[in-house]
Amino acid sequence: MISLLIRLFVKDYANTSAPQVRKRYGKFAGIVGIASNFLLFLIKIIIGVLCNSISITADAVNNLTDSGTSLVTLVCFKISGKPADAEHPYGHERMEYISGQIVAFITLVLGFELFRSSIEKIIHPQATEFSWLAMAMLATSIFIKFWQCLFYRKISRIIDSISLLSSAADSRNDILATSSVLLAAVITRLTGFNLDGYMGALVALFIMVSGIKLLKEIISTLLGTAPKKELVDLIYNKVLSYDNVIGIHDLTVHSYGPTKCFASLHCEVPAELDVMLGHDIIDNIERDFFNDLGIHLVIHLDPVVTDDEKTNALKETVEKLLARLSPEISMHDFRVVWNISHAKLIFDVTVPYDFKWSDEELTALISKEISRINGSYNSEITVDRSSMAAERRK
Repeated sequence: MISLLIRLFVKDYANTSAPQVRKRYGKFAGIVGIASNFLLFLIKIIIGVLCNSISITADAVNNLTDSGTSLVTLVCFKISGKPADAEHPYGHERMEYISGQIVAFITLVLGFELFRSSIEKIIHPQATEFSWLAMAMLATSIFIKFWQCLFYRKISRIIDSISLLSSAADSRNDILATSSVLLAAVITRLTGFNLDGYMGALVALFIMVSGIKLLKEIISTLLGTAPKKELVDLIYNKVLSYDNVIGIHDLTVHSYGPTKCFASLHCEVPAELDVMLGHDIIDNIERDFFNDLGIHLVIHLDPVVTDDEKTNALKETVEKLLARLSPEISMHDFRVVWNISHAKLIFDVTVPYDFKWSDEELTALISKEISRINGSYNSEITVDRSSMAAERRK
């Protein structure tokens, strides 16, 4: 049924890479969310008022919040679909994250107010009147929320939307909340023990926890999270597939929205390679990444000496030394300055942010191990800490 609705109401639905199609998906999801959540609000607020139930009223307000969430989603997809301009050269797609913050704050405020009302009802309980018709309507609302959860989850996967994925999780949580209210109503009906205030407080706490989790997730995204391992592996494998590319390092990925990805890296090529040929290689890679993956890639070219047997042998020895110290250490930009009485080894090592040794401890340890190879070897080591190191080892 969801697939049929998508085909009917989303024009050119199969072309999900197009920004305008993504915008249509978001608009469709927003309209469906507004309508379905407002319908649930009307059903539950009527039941809550007739039955004098704070827990059902709390659940109704939760659905009204969800309707507001869908409205914000609708507006944000409209804004995020705007093209880049002079003031926002990276586009407007991060509006999706900002809208999530707004929804999270509203959710927290409403949850707090409902919790306060529920505590008052616990202290000063009032009689509630539950009918089997009211319980049937609550059961119907659970079914609607279940469908809504599947709807949001399907569209979020189609267009890779963190906002709609959060809406799917929120719908799933609402199923649990309404089920708790329904259970309390049945227990009250059968035993006469009034659980209404307690269940209202529980639902209110549930709303606040959901708001905090959503806020935390959105803030984390805005701060900048590490790219997924699948994307890191894809970039590594694709770049290394080109002729004359012998290694890459210092990969950095920035996201300015679900479809706005910018990346930079250092690409190692043989030092003896003609400079024009090397420039042509990185031009081709950058163009292919944008055309094939939509990634704006910028590459820094690093020449690597490959025809010096003495340097290559020492590099291999150092790589084995680092592997013995820890499999989490990688090395790049290795070069040697050969002098008459000594040699200076200059290179970078990359480790995860949570690596067990500090930069000072690591450089001291590596320098000590290198001096054991030959007492005349001095080291100049730069430590790079990167989330990419953690992703590549998983």
